[in-house]
Amino acid sequence: MKKYISFFRMRFIAGLQYRAAALAGIVTQFAWGAMLILMYQAFYAADAEAFPMSFQALSSYMWLQQAFLALFMTWFFDNDIFRLIMDGGIAYEICRPINLYDMWFTRNMANRLSKALLRCFPILIVAALLPDPYGMRLPVNVGAAFWFLITMILGYLVVVAFGMLVYIATFFTLSPTGVKLAAVSAVEFLSGAVIPLPFLPDNLRRVIELLPFASMQNVPLRIYSGDIVGEEIYYRFGLQLFWVVILIVLGKLLMGKALKRVVVQGG
Repeated sequence: MKKYISFFRMRFIAGLQYRAAALAGIVTQFAWGAMLILMYQAFYAADAEAFPMSFQALSSYMWLQQAFLALFMTWFFDNDIFRLIMDGGIAYEICRPINLYDMWFTRNMANRLSKALLRCFPILIVAALLPDPYGMRLPVNVGAAFWFLITMILGYLVVVAFGMLVYIATFFTLSPTGVKLAAVSAVEFLSGAVIPLPFLPDNLRRVIELLPFASMQNVPLRIYSGDIVGEEIYYRFGLQLFWVVILIVLGKLLMGKALKRVVVQGG
């Protein structure tokens, strides 16, 4: 365990060095969040009663989405891992006295967390200072704040575990491009990153909410905004825990199968 903690620490510290990129990201994400909120305002102005979330709750959802984008963005991948697989560098990884899946999982956790910490606080502070209903407000109660933190961690783990499946799929293809495009296109919509899931038709939403993608950002952001309350929180928490275990077990099985068939040519 110590070696993985040390590896996490090294990758985390390395990620904190990219401050200029973080500043650019903060500006971009704040502008994007403001644009989305103003776009939704036009729809709410027509008929606010037609929407399943209050505009204030939607604003909190959008600001949290932008603040913690690095934790939940499924289109963020470590291209070094893809290069290791494609150019044969995987041979050096296999020679290390560690579990390859665990090392890559730790590496991705550190990369995402370092980026999120650099960007989230400025966005959260500015969003909290904005006037109602455009700004982000505190959770409805202490319980909502607690479950927001717990489910955010689990959602973060679901995202990393899913990303591991994309890396592993590259072992079975000639190029990672197709796998990445297919995965990102589907998951961005199904996770609530494009449109919050409550805005979808009920029958479609009920099916999507059973999938692992709805256990990513959808759950913690809706708990914070007050859209998921009461006993439903425990149900969503259970689903998240289920998908974390399933995706990790599936990833380890596929990684074992991939490493048995990997061939590295050259010398």
